[in-house]
Amino acid sequence: MKKLEEYVRSIPDFPEEGIIFRDVTSVLQDADGLHLAIDTMQEKIKDLEYDVIAGPESRGFIFGMPIAYNNNKPFVLIRKAGKLPCETVSIDYDLEYGKATIEMHKDSVKKGQKVLIVDDLIATGGTTEAMVKLVESLGGEVVGIVVLMELAGLKGRERIRGYRLESAIVYEGK
Repeated sequence: MKKLEEYVRSIPDFPEEGIIFRDVTSVLQDADGLHLAIDTMQEKIKDLEYDVIAGPESRGFIFGMPIAYNNNKPFVLIRKAGKLPCETVSIDYDLEYGKATIEMHKDSVKKGQKVLIVDDLIATGGTTEAMVKLVESLGGEVVGIVVLMELAGLKGRERIRGYRLESAIVYEGK
């Protein structure tokens, strides 16, 4: 049986020279790879008690939904600004080359609910930190974060110090 890392296609010098792009689509396009990814992420948080899963578009949806389904938990969306139809809360945050805004429905997380955040990747940690703040602004308690891949060289883990972060794959570089 292949290791999970073997399903991830690594593309050198993309989007710029010296960067190795870790392509999640190669995991999704292989039934065994996708199955292993979901199983590995679930295994990482099997001891965690949570009420709801939150995930950002689009790859957080891809990995969060099957975990929510398998564990009979609700799934709430975190989306780019202007994509949700009901009343929302939002947060602005910095990207490497600009700014972004994410939103959640105001009623998607209830005060005191324990929330697991699921995403495909943590790099610099800016998006993850913003998601934590957004959930907490609704009164939710972030009890864990699980990602498929962590780019440890970008030190995203340091931005969310104090929160449990589980990574199915850790790449030491950027």
